[in-house]
Amino acid sequence: MIRTQEKILIKRCLKHDRLAQKALYDEYSAAMFSTAYRLTKDFDLSHDVLQDAFIKVFQSLKSYRGDGALGGWIKTIVVRTALRNIRGLHMHLELSDELVDSGIRFDENLTGELLEQLILELPDRCRVIFDLIEVEGYKHYEVAEMLGVSVGTTKSQLHYAKKILKGKLVNKGYERRKKG
Repeated sequence: MIRTQEKILIKRCLKHDRLAQKALYDEYSAAMFSTAYRLTKDFDLSHDVLQDAFIKVFQSLKSYRGDGALGGWIKTIVVRTALRNIRGLHMHLELSDELVDSGIRFDENLTGELLEQLILELPDRCRVIFDLIEVEGYKHYEVAEMLGVSVGTTKSQLHYAKKILKGKLVNKGYERRKKG
């Protein structure tokens, strides 16, 4: 359900009110930049993505129906813009379809900053898939459609990303022993 303030802001944006467009940009740009950066891993490219995405937002705002959150609608545009701008990303590597969650638990001293740093160190294809599924909340079939790959590829790449992260965290001493 769209909020009354957002309805008013959208109506003003549709009339090309520059102050309303700036207000909408200011409201969502920080979160959307973060999304773009996690996907591109490039500061300058993330700014380009953000600019291109908001141009698309303002051009497409008339098609926003208000069925979901405005931020979610904008994020979809940002994600798709970022994916189109990632150069040299080869998404066709198939790994194992055996997806086993080890149920590993990590030390409570693990910080979000360290985890984010380790995620950014992942190879591009599995980092993008990890981010879209685990951080942004997309389903495997949605990510597969966005990237033009099979669901098996998204599952195997997610598994591969988790395996790498687990290894890095274990090497840094963040694994917590299971109580048995």
